[in-house]
Amino acid sequence: MNETPMRVYAEIDLDAVRANVRALRARAPRAELMAVVKSNAYGHGALPCARAAQEAGATWLGTATPEEALELRAAGIRGRIMCWLWTPGGPWREAIEADIDVSVSGMWALEEVRAAARAAGRTARIQLKADTGLGRNGCQPADWAELVGAAVAAQAEGTVQVTGVWSHFACADEPGHPSIRLQLDAFRDMLAYAEKEGVDPEVRHIANSPATLTLPETHFDLVRTGLAVYGVSPSPELGTPAELGLRPAMTLRASLALVKTVPAGHGVSYGHHYVTESETHLALVPAGYADGIPRNASGRGPVLVAGKIRRAAGRIAMDQFVVDLGDDLAEAGDEAVILGDAERGEPTAEDWAQAAHTIAYEIVTRIGGRVPRVYLGG
Repeated sequence: MNETPMRVYAEIDLDAVRANVRALRARAPRAELMAVVKSNAYGHGALPCARAAQEAGATWLGTATPEEALELRAAGIRGRIMCWLWTPGGPWREAIEADIDVSVSGMWALEEVRAAARAAGRTARIQLKADTGLGRNGCQPADWAELVGAAVAAQAEGTVQVTGVWSHFACADEPGHPSIRLQLDAFRDMLAYAEKEGVDPEVRHIANSPATLTLPETHFDLVRTGLAVYGVSPSPELGTPAELGLRPAMTLRASLALVKTVPAGHGVSYGHHYVTESETHLALVPAGYADGIPRNASGRGPVLVAGKIRRAAGRIAMDQFVVDLGDDLAEAGDEAVILGDAERGEPTAEDWAQAAHTIAYEIVTRIGGRVPRVYLGG
């Protein structure tokens, strides 16, 4: 536990990360598991979480950017790492030399990775991404034959090895959405074409966290789990973390900066959107939108103070917000739990997401760099 008082800190339970990885592996027992640690492991800390996930049996790590993947390698992380968000002129040679699998969605990327492989004198490991309906990255079906043909030719010349074919769902977090079946059918078709043309992928993958949890027919050789690794439900429609067998890894705690008594009719925070109804005790939580607390949750964001869930009173400011304790008592230095585990009676990332009209992914990922991370179970 943290022994030094801090303004605000995120406590990260690495045992929960390990337990979640084991639970997810049990959901897809015939597939390998990739733990996605992009965006600083969704705000939890990429390096400690990557190590914990590997200890629990994750055989792959995933990042969005090559820079994130290279940072893991520089820190001594071994094993398979894949990254997928490339722009022209990216660090292809560095990624090849670091034995990172790189995603290719179009001809420009294939041409750049081939040139980098020649310069490095190494064979690049690439994975071809199919756009099966998400409409973001990935190769459209109409362009698939050209990309596959060029990749097979590059493989024959020795500049690349195609290690995977993959795609990503648009609506796997919405059970029964018709696009799920359409995308799965498209993926099977594009995969079959690539294999017919000579691609022999080591891994075929399309399942993200919600698909891993609810769609076993999508598991193929590998499942890519992101938010679920950190014990947050990908969607309230799928169930709570406890219902999904997951444990939230992050608890965001703060020390109250001030508790004071104010009279009835007293405005609170910018704009006086909250005015006290009677004499009351106000507590100041020293965290704000500069720390990742969403300003959109002003007046609604939940926090556990003095044994009860309170709501942010008035505007959430850059560095602080206020809760109204009513007749309850607290003092400076007492703990406020901003988000944690519902099983302990604490507000959750999903609670904050609903208060801010967003998703739980954003709540944990946006916790800022000035919030120290304190690791348990390391």
